[in-house]
Amino acid sequence: MSSPADKDRSSDIPRPSNFLRQIIESDLDKGTHATRTWGGAPGDAQHHSQGALDEARIRTRFPPEPNGYLHVGHAKSICVNFGLARDYGGVCHLRFDDTNPEKEDQEYVDGIIDAVHWLGFDWKGAQGEENLYWASNYFDFMYRAAEYLVQRGLAYVDEQSPEEMRANRGDFTRPGVNSPFRDRSPDENLARLRDMKAGKLPDGAAVLRAKIDMASPNINLRDPAIYRIKHAEHHNTGNDWCIYPMYTYAHPIEDALEHITHSICTLEFEDQRPFYDWLLDHLREGGLIAPPQPRQYEFARLNLTYVVTSKRKLKHLVDSGLLTGWDDPRMPTIVGLRRRGFTPASIRNFCERIGVTKDYSWIDYALLEACLREDLEASAHRAMVVLEPLKLELTNWAEVFGSDAHLEDCTLPALPHAQDGAPVPERRFTLGREVWIEREDFAEEPPKGYKRLFPGNRVRLKGGYVIECTGCEKDAQGQVTKVLATVLPGTKSGTPGADSVKVKAAITWVGVQDGLQAEVRLYDRLFTDPQPDSGGKDYLALMNPDSLKVTTAWVEPSLAAAQPDDKFQFERFGYFVADRKDHASDRPVFNRITGLKDSWGK
Repeated sequence: MSSPADKDRSSDIPRPSNFLRQIIESDLDKGTHATRTWGGAPGDAQHHSQGALDEARIRTRFPPEPNGYLHVGHAKSICVNFGLARDYGGVCHLRFDDTNPEKEDQEYVDGIIDAVHWLGFDWKGAQGEENLYWASNYFDFMYRAAEYLVQRGLAYVDEQSPEEMRANRGDFTRPGVNSPFRDRSPDENLARLRDMKAGKLPDGAAVLRAKIDMASPNINLRDPAIYRIKHAEHHNTGNDWCIYPMYTYAHPIEDALEHITHSICTLEFEDQRPFYDWLLDHLREGGLIAPPQPRQYEFARLNLTYVVTSKRKLKHLVDSGLLTGWDDPRMPTIVGLRRRGFTPASIRNFCERIGVTKDYSWIDYALLEACLREDLEASAHRAMVVLEPLKLELTNWAEVFGSDAHLEDCTLPALPHAQDGAPVPERRFTLGREVWIEREDFAEEPPKGYKRLFPGNRVRLKGGYVIECTGCEKDAQGQVTKVLATVLPGTKSGTPGADSVKVKAAITWVGVQDGLQAEVRLYDRLFTDPQPDSGGKDYLALMNPDSLKVTTAWVEPSLAAAQPDDKFQFERFGYFVADRKDHASDRPVFNRITGLKDSWGK
C-alpha cells in the first residue's frame, strides 16, 4: 500500500514499507485516532472536556531523558519518530522525560535540542505550534491520578526496605510475595501518600506501588513502583516536589495528555506495554483521560559494532579522562559524530537503510561509514596532504627554469566531476625546487612491484611534472633525510606533450614554499572488538590503543581558507573535516572522518 502522504515527503529517497508504516496506514484508513478538539493545555483540568471530533492525525513523540548527550541509537529513534510523522502529515513532539532530578542538567537539554535540529527535524506543527513538552509540566496531573488509583484500591504505599521489596518480588522461577502493607485501606494509603508528598518521610522510606498481581509471569506487573521519594531540587519545578513519578508511570500519562497516537519504543519496553495499557484503561474508566488511547509499539534498537551506547559507560569514559568529552570524535554521541565530520544526511540515510524491524541484530559500523562516503563523494573538495613528510629536492631546477627561486603555477580540480553542468572548481598551488612527499613514497631498495620513487625510477608529481629519482641523503643513523630527483622538462600536467614520458605512478606532494603546517588527527574505531560490552566483557580492556594518532602534516595552500566543519577528501587518505572546536586559520586542525574504503577487516 502506498503512503497517503507520499506527495508531501520532503525527500525523494524511497522508503520501503515496514510494520510500523503498515500499522499507521491501516489506522489512517480506519480513522482509528480521530481526536477531539480540546480546551486548555495538556494537564489542565479543562483539557479533556468534550469537543468536536478532528480528522485522524498521526502524533508521535521522542522522549529523551536529559541526563546525557544523545548517541547514534537515539539518532535512529529520532529518524523513526520524526520521519513517520513527516511522511504521514502528522507531528512529532519533543518531550523531555525530566523525572529524575539528580541526574539532569540544562547542558543536556540544550544538547538534545541542538542534536534534533542538526539531524534536520523540527517539532513544530502545521500551524506553527511549539510541540516541546516536559514531563515535569504534568506533575500535578500525575499526582491527582496517583490519588485516584489509591482511592480506587489500585495503588498502595509500601514501606518495606528496598532489599525486602527486591527479595519479595520473586523471579522468573517463583512468584512474588505480597507486601505486608498491601492490604491497607484506601484511606490509610491516601494519608500515607500525602505524608510522602508533604516531605514527612525520608528518601527510600516508602514507594507508591500499583496493585496488580504479585504472581504475574510478567515481572513488570508485580506491583510496580510508580512514585518514589527524592528530596532533590528539580531544574524546572525547584523544590515544589519531593516525590517523583517513575518513567513507566509517567510515560503513558504523558502520551495520553499529548494525544500521542503511536508511542514507538525500543524492544526493551515490550514487557512494559501491559502496564502501559493497564494504567490508561483505569484512568479512562475514571474520566481522567479520554479516548482514543495511545498505543505502544516496539522496534529493535540499533546495535552498532565497535561502539558502546550505554550512557553510564559513555559517562565513565568522559569522567575518567579516557576521552576528552561527550564530543570526542571517537564517541558514538551525535555531538561526537558531528565533530568527527559525519553529516546529517549520512546519518539519516544510514537509519533509513538499516530499516525498522523487531529482529535483534548487529549493524556493521562499516555501513555507517559507507553512507558518509556516499554523501561526501560529490561534495567534498579534494586536497593533497603529506602526513609523514620527507623532503624531495629537484636538483636541476635552476638549470631547467633559470633560477632556484622559480615557482611553477599548478592546478587540479577541487571536485572531479561537475554537478548539474556547473563549472569544475579548481585549486591552485605552486611547484618549486623543494617539495614534501610521503615517506612511504620512497624506497632505496624497493620491494617487488613497487612503482613509486627509487633510484632510477620515474613518477609524476600529481598536477606537476614527471621526475626521475637519482638517490637520497641520510643522517648518521642511516635514516633517509632527503630524496634527490631531476625534473623532466615539457612534462607538466595539462600542457602539450605532458604524456610523452610514460610513468606507472603519480604521487601526491605539497610545495615547501606555499604548503601549510597542520595538526591532523587520525581517528579510528574506539574498540577492537565488534561487540565490546556484550556477554560480560570488560569494554575498557578492549579499547583500541590506536584510536587516535596525531601528526604534524603539510597541506596544500587551498586549505588556508578552510572553516570549522568544512569537509575535504585528502587524496589517498580519506575524508577529513576541519575540527569544529580547535581549528583556526593560524592553527589548522583536521580530523579524519573515514578512509576512502573500509580497511578495518584488513
